[in-house]
Amino acid sequence: MKLAFIGLGVMGYPMAGHLQQKAGEVCVYNRTASKARQWRGEHGGSSAPTPAEAASGCDMVMLCVGNDDDVRSVALGESGALAGMSTGAILIDHTTASVTLARELDAAARARGVGFLDAPVSGGQAGAENGKLTIMIGGQKDSFERAEPVLAAYAAFSKLIGPVGSGQLAKMVNQVCIAGVVQGLAEALNFALRAGLDAEAVIETISKGAAGSWQMSNRYQTMLRDEYDFGFAVDWMRKDLGIAMEEAERIGAELPVAALVDGFYGEVQAMGGGRWDTSSLLRRHTRQ
Repeated sequence: MKLAFIGLGVMGYPMAGHLQQKAGEVCVYNRTASKARQWRGEHGGSSAPTPAEAASGCDMVMLCVGNDDDVRSVALGESGALAGMSTGAILIDHTTASVTLARELDAAARARGVGFLDAPVSGGQAGAENGKLTIMIGGQKDSFERAEPVLAAYAAFSKLIGPVGSGQLAKMVNQVCIAGVVQGLAEALNFALRAGLDAEAVIETISKGAAGSWQMSNRYQTMLRDEYDFGFAVDWMRKDLGIAMEEAERIGAELPVAALVDGFYGEVQAMGGGRWDTSSLLRRHTRQ
């Protein structure tokens, strides 16, 4: 199988590596060409100077870039991935982006006889590196069934949620849940510390009960060590929450907790923490 992967950031770089190792011959494109050369040196495969050239003749093309505008820049236009794709190929967008963009890409893909899946991921940098991501997908069932065995190269679980746009909507649900859980954990740890408790002992205990969560199990120790230099950045979380809140306004759904936590992340950015991990909400409490 001939594959292309466009976007070699902290997520895309290892995801493309898993593809090359497990699924087929991969051609990569990255805006910074030196990163593509580095990837090729580590994993083999090939690289191309434009997304269209990377996508040429490929069965499937994966995108994982920053935001809506980044996706448009690598997917559309004369040098975009769709320009190089053949009838029957599938374009898969792993970027966390808007529903509007997903439907725009689907229409452009259909015009070229290409399938499209919006397929944002969850699991963070560690999930990408370990090949254990969760993928929530919107699109046609036949495209999903063809893509699923390929996506298994870096996914522990993938599911077709519904028509195009459903993957992005599901990712919004995911981010809203995470925002509330991380803020709750930050408040709880701050409370435990100010109460003079052994916070590690407390979390070790309550994580075994109804309060337990992935965030609690995987982030509390680094939070207590005041370490936030890994994982999913605050800047990206604010981007994601912004997308969710815009969609919520459109459909008439209230997201008061998400809006509150988004404001707290704004305070973290003002502290210089835009690139800190999202668990850095604790820093906002402990600085007071």
